[in-house]
Amino acid sequence: MTDLFDFNDNEEKAKPLAERMRASSFKDFVGQEKLVAEGSLLRRAISLDRLGSCIFWGPPGCGKTTLANVIAAQAEGEFVRLNAVTAGVADVRRAVEEARENLRLRGRRTYLLLDECHRFNKAQLDSLLPSVEQGILIFIGSTTENPYASMTPAIVSRCRVFEFEPLKESDILKALSRALKDKRKGLGNYMAEADEEAMEHIARAAAGDLRFAYNALELAVLTTPPGSDGRIRVTLRDAENSTGRRSLAFSEDQYYDMLSAFCKSLRGSDSNAALYYAMRLIEGGCDPRLILRRTVVHAAEDVGLADPNALTVATSALTAFEHLGAPEGLLPLSEAVIYVAEAPKSQSTKVAMFAAQKDAKEAPLGAVPPYLRDISYGDDKRKAERKNYLYPHDFGGWVKQQYLPDELKDRVYYTPGENGFEREVKRIRKEKGME
Repeated sequence: MTDLFDFNDNEEKAKPLAERMRASSFKDFVGQEKLVAEGSLLRRAISLDRLGSCIFWGPPGCGKTTLANVIAAQAEGEFVRLNAVTAGVADVRRAVEEARENLRLRGRRTYLLLDECHRFNKAQLDSLLPSVEQGILIFIGSTTENPYASMTPAIVSRCRVFEFEPLKESDILKALSRALKDKRKGLGNYMAEADEEAMEHIARAAAGDLRFAYNALELAVLTTPPGSDGRIRVTLRDAENSTGRRSLAFSEDQYYDMLSAFCKSLRGSDSNAALYYAMRLIEGGCDPRLILRRTVVHAAEDVGLADPNALTVATSALTAFEHLGAPEGLLPLSEAVIYVAEAPKSQSTKVAMFAAQKDAKEAPLGAVPPYLRDISYGDDKRKAERKNYLYPHDFGGWVKQQYLPDELKDRVYYTPGENGFEREVKRIRKEKGME
C-alpha cells in the first residue's frame, strides 16, 4: 500500500532535474557573484531580513527564481508564489488578504514572488500597489523583459531592480558536475559519467541558461544505454543530440578569430567576406542566432543613422530566424549580413551615446528647465511656468528653445556625418535654421 511519504517521494522524483537541483541556500547558489557576493547589498539585505520589494531582471535560466527560493528559505515570513501567466487579480487579492492576516495575527511578513511579472497588465499590477506601499507584503518580481519598458512605472518606482547576467560556462560546468554526482536530488543513482568534451559542449550550447543545460544533461543520461559494466557514459555525440546542436568543429581560438573576422568584415563593408565567415561559423556548429545578434549590434554601432533601415533589417532577420529556424532562417540571416555590410557607415550615434553617458554620470545634476517640467502635480507657480513652453507644432514643427539644463545648455552630443541618411539630417537641420 502506498503511503503519503511514498507519494511525496515519487512526486519529487518526477520533477525535472532543473527543479530538483534548485538551490535553497547561498552555499549551493550558482553564479551572479556581483549580486550575491559576501558583503553585497542584496546579500546583506537577505541575511538581515531587510529585503524590500524588488524586481529580478535577466535572461532565462540565470538564477532569478532560484534566488527567490533562497530568500524564501532564509526569510522569517510567509512565501507565496504566483505566475503572471495563470494568475489574475483575484489571486493577487487573495494573497494580499492572507498577507494582511499573517501580519495582524502573527506579526509575520509575506513575500510574494511573481514569475513573469511583465505579463501582468496595469490593472493587475496596480492591485498590488497599496499593499506594497503599506508594507503588508514584500513584492519580488521575476522577469526576462526590461521592467522599465514592460511594466508600469508605478510599481517599478517602488522596487529595487536587480539585473542578472547570463551564467558563465564555468558556472554551468560546476552545476552540471554537481548534478551528475548528487544521489539525492541529481543523477548520481544512475552511475553516469560524462566525457569532458560532452560537458563543455552542453555548457557552451546553454549560452548562459542553466535550465537548458540541466535539461540537456538529464536527457543525455536517460537516453544513453548503460555499458556492460552497468555505467552510463555520455559522449560528445550524446551531448550534441541532447542539445540539438553540433559541437564546434574548430578550436576556441579559431572560433574567436573567425568571429572577429566576421565583425571586421561587416564594419569594412565586405559583404563577401562577412557572409563567408558567417557560414563558416554556422557550418562549424555556431548558433546562427549569435551571428544575427552581432549583426544587430553592428547595424546600430557601425551603420547607425547613415542608414536607419539597417537596424530594421537586422532585427527582422533575428525575429524571422526565431520563427523559421534552419535552414530557411538562413535566408533572412544572409540578407541582413549583406545589407549591413553594404550599408553606408557612421558611428555618430555611438559617439553621441558615450558623450551623453559621460555627462549623465559625471556632470553636475542640472535642474530640468521649469517650462519642461511635468505639471500634473505641484503648486500654481509650478503650473504657471508651463506657459513659457514653446509648443513646436505652433511654429511649423520646430522652434529654438533650450531643452538641456543650464549647466549643459551648450553641449552637442550628436553631429550628423556625411554618409547616407545623415546627409539628409544635415539638410533638414539647415532648412530649420538649427545650424
